[in-house]
Amino acid sequence: QKQLVESGGGLVQPGGSLRLSCAASGFTLGYYAIGWFRQVPGKEREGVSCISHSSGYTDYAASVKDRFTIYRDNAKNTVYLQMNSLKPEDTAVYYCAAATVCFNEIEEYNYWGQGTQVTVSS
Repeated sequence: QKQLVESGGGLVQPGGSLRLSCAASGFTLGYYAIGWFRQVPGKEREGVSCISHSSGYTDYAASVKDRFTIYRDNAKNTVYLQMNSLKPEDTAVYYCAAATVCFNEIEEYNYWGQGTQVTVSS
């Protein structure tokens, strides 16, 4: 079966850093673009970042640009999201998802992880 598993979430102080990981099982992650999304209870799921299968393309939401970095190690079948200068408004459940390319439409992503909680608080 094709699965994605997120890890690396936790509690961090404002201004701190976390690195999230998205690991694939049952398929080769290097053949897919990987997007990171986040969701807060009561709000719509939003795109955070995306990286193409070859790392030739990356994109970021305006709210995280210059603070977050997406990168991948296809040999490890893993995509990472390095999050620096974290703010309380970054608090959310973070999900990774796979698609053929970095689609704008969330419905185009085929495989999803279970999510990992990120909490930024004093």
